[in-house]
Amino acid sequence: MISLKEGDKAPLFTGKDQENNKVSLSNYKGKKVVLYFYPEDDTPTCTVQACNLRDNFSLLKKKGFEVIGVSPDEVAKHKKFEIKYRLPFTLIADPDHTIIEKFGVWGEKQLYGRKYMGLHRTTFVIDEKGIIRKIFLRPRNKQHAEEIVKAWETM
Repeated sequence: MISLKEGDKAPLFTGKDQENNKVSLSNYKGKKVVLYFYPEDDTPTCTVQACNLRDNFSLLKKKGFEVIGVSPDEVAKHKKFEIKYRLPFTLIADPDHTIIEKFGVWGEKQLYGRKYMGLHRTTFVIDEKGIIRKIFLRPRNKQHAEEIVKAWETM
């Protein structure tokens, strides 16, 4: 599970986005980043969260945030998700769980009494120096952008 804490340096990573381009956290040095981990493209809760970030993207940009989504899905599935919902932000494919493991968001979950391994929906808000300023362990998917902005303004 998550061993990172608010105030820690965010682990550096490189992955492929929905355009099959390399994306590194170091590319965002000097920018605030909303790095959100979600289980799977085009599922009900993941779609609600992504669409909330999409619908409030101009607000997040106005506040200086870049948005990056990460899931275990493949590049092609991310591309379909981006097109279907007109998502204006980067989606990184992490089928090998390299980034997911670095951030400690893979672990045991339970659904209807059945235990299994899966991704824990988590958002990290990272400042311009690469420091994790806020961790949302249970994001409010329908109000996620608003809770990010509110948390940042109260820091």
